Amino acid sequence: MTDIRALLQRTADIASDFLESLDDRPVFPTSSPAELREALGGALPDGPTDPTEVIEGLAAAADPGVVAMPSGRYFGFVIGGVLPAALAADWLTSTWDQNAGLYVGGPAASVVEQVVREWVCDLLGLPENASLGLVTGTQMGSVTALAAARFRVLERSGWDVARDGLAGGPRIRVIVGAQRHVTIDRAVRLLGLGAPEVVAADDQGRMKLTALRDALREGDDPTIVCAQAGEVNTGAFDPFDEIADAAAEHGAWLHVDGAFGLWAASSPRLRHLVHGVERADSWITDAHKWLNVPYDSALVLCADPEAHRAAMTVSASYLIQDDTRTVRDQVDWVPEFSRRARGFTVYAALRSLGRSGLTELVERTCECARRFAEKITELEGVEVLNEVVLNQVLFRFDSDQRTDRVLRAVQEAGEVLDERDDLGRPPRHSHLGFELADDRRRDRPRARGVPEGESVFGPRSGTVDLPL
Repeated sequence: MTDIRALLQRTADIASDFLESLDDRPVFPTSSPAELREALGGALPDGPTDPTEVIEGLAAAADPGVVAMPSGRYFGFVIGGVLPAALAADWLTSTWDQNAGLYVGGPAASVVEQVVREWVCDLLGLPENASLGLVTGTQMGSVTALAAARFRVLERSGWDVARDGLAGGPRIRVIVGAQRHVTIDRAVRLLGLGAPEVVAADDQGRMKLTALRDALREGDDPTIVCAQAGEVNTGAFDPFDEIADAAAEHGAWLHVDGAFGLWAASSPRLRHLVHGVERADSWITDAHKWLNVPYDSALVLCADPEAHRAAMTVSASYLIQDDTRTVRDQVDWVPEFSRRARGFTVYAALRSLGRSGLTELVERTCECARRFAEKITELEGVEVLNEVVLNQVLFRFDSDQRTDRVLRAVQEAGEVLDERDDLGRPPRHSHLGFELADDRRRDRPRARGVPEGESVFGPRSGTVDLPL
């Protein structure tokens, strides 16, 4: 056996041991920052260290500080697990070590992105000619999409932002709902467009149409409207068809943040939630959420490939690029130049699930959320705060003290990690949130709030068991 084969087999054993520990290990680690620093720190060795010794030492030192995110008991934020095929493809991606910026840096990495583009457009009901970029997350997805939007809306006003920059050009209005995700604001800021204009949202976080229409009538500057599929706290969807009508009437670019909610389009049962979303000009969605691809992986799609490419592409005399566009140079579609070949893991996830598997994954986790909402309200003093339309459940107990006590007991028990959220409500109101977005723990019932015997729930204490 060669040294590298022995090292990789030992690494596979360590990885398998971790995955097999997920049923029993605490969801959140108990080690302190100081303890982790002591285990991982120290002076840099003067000379080389055997690779196997490095990996074994790293695994032993880091393990006490690793969150069990791949566990079926992790409900914090909207974080997926890892499909076996996607995990294995991620290992191969590192092994192949392709620089997926240009076709010549890895032809297979380029072609697999073309295949992913076709599959995703078909699954989500988006225009078949939409362009695709693979980025780190929807933060960079929005930067990319809104850069394309910036290029196009300014071009319509006779301004070439690529040549002349923003100074002296027309002001761009960016209109967002009050409950948009904060990454939209950050993307707008990074693109030099300042703070967005905020319009009202309803109690579920959906943009109010009357407020949007009023805002659009207030000026005729180049405009970008940002809607969302799946509000991060409630799972609510903006009314895309009506928003698209309003945007089209005023010549605005419509961008949709669908970090997790856009995958509802893959389900015949849930597709009505995204009705009209195909009319947008750009979309973003994470692969490392509902698709269960390892971090980091997200998709940005654009119905205007020319604007997308114009905003991103770069050339130089030393680069070997295909000016005929017969092949795909990934640098044309994303901000990164040298980059990881992210297409392999998305391809593996989609191929392993297939159309029916993806539909089942999305529908099953949404059904779990509905059942959780039904069961949790059987406990005395529990109120569900959102309309459970997707995979989000936001609930509270009858007092802030009790809510905090339950949250503390749940997390200290190590059985479940959930999320505290405020949904824009007064600070005195505490809430607990659960998001189900993964393909983990299919074989056993598990979504426990606290261990049996705990009395934090009150007179009707117990567990809430759901098949995940």
